[in-house]
Amino acid sequence: MASTVTSRRKQLGNELRHARLAAGFTQQQVAEILGCTQGKINKIESGAVGAKLGDVRRMLEAYGVTGEEAETLINLARAAAGQRGHWSGYRSVVPHWFRTFTDLEPAAAEILTWHGERIPGPLQSEHYMLKQFTEYGATDVTALVRNRLDRKAVFDQPQPPYYRFIISEAALRRAPGGHAPAVMLDQIEHMLELDQRQRVYVHILPFDARLASVPNDFTIMRFPDRTRDFVYIEHSAGGLYLDDVKDFQIFVDAWDRLRGAALERRETRQFLKQLAQDYREMLD
Repeated sequence: MASTVTSRRKQLGNELRHARLAAGFTQQQVAEILGCTQGKINKIESGAVGAKLGDVRRMLEAYGVTGEEAETLINLARAAAGQRGHWSGYRSVVPHWFRTFTDLEPAAAEILTWHGERIPGPLQSEHYMLKQFTEYGATDVTALVRNRLDRKAVFDQPQPPYYRFIISEAALRRAPGGHAPAVMLDQIEHMLELDQRQRVYVHILPFDARLASVPNDFTIMRFPDRTRDFVYIEHSAGGLYLDDVKDFQIFVDAWDRLRGAALERRETRQFLKQLAQDYREMLD
C-alpha cells in the first residue's frame, strides 16, 4: 500500500541520518551549517518533524550526496511535506512516542511482535481494554478504548500486513487487576475469532517451552518500500525505535528462537479452546 506521510518522513529522516554518518558529521555540526539547534536535527532524523526542502538540499550538499541519490531524497522530502495525521480529540491520548508506531503500522508489509505479560493492543477484546485502563486509573477510558479499537482497522485493509503474534502463556493467565475469569474468557474467544482473519497468525509460548530465557517485549516492522525496517521496544518512560542493521538482526534472531519454541497455529487453537473451557468452569 502507499506510504503514509509519517512513514515517508521517518524514511527521509533515516536516509539523512545514514548519509550524515557516512560523511562523518555530528548532529551539532549539521545544526551549525543550518543555523539551528542540534535538537532540531535529531527531530528531523527521527521523523518527529518535517524538513524544509532548502535544508535538505544544504544537508545533501554538505554530505556530498549528488546525482540520482540526491534527487530521490529531494523527491522524498517533497512527499513528506504533507500534513501529519490528526492527533486531536480522542486521538490525543496516544503518547507522542507511540504515534510514529501507530502511523506506520498500516504501511508495514510484515509485523512480528512478542509479548510476555499482557495481550498486545491489536488483539485485545473491548472487555479486556476496559478492565486494563480502569485498573490503570485512567480518566479518559473512553478515548483510550476508541483509539485502540481504531488500530484494529489494520486487519481490514485490502492488503493488511502479515501480523504475527507470539504471546506467552503468562499473558493469558494474568488478567488486568488480578483474577477475572469473565474478562479472560472474553479475551480468549476474541483471539480465536481474530486468528481466522487473513494474515493474522497467533502462536502461544507455553510455560514448558524449551528456551533458556525470554526477552522483553518487542515488535519488528518490515516495509515494502524504502522505509527502513525497525524494532520497537516500549518501556515505562516511552518507546525506542532501532533500525541499525546489527541491532535489528539481534531481534530477528530472538524472534526466530521464540517462534521455534512456540506452538503451531493448530496447537495454539487447541490450547486456547482448552483454556477458554477452564475459565468457563471457573464461572459456573
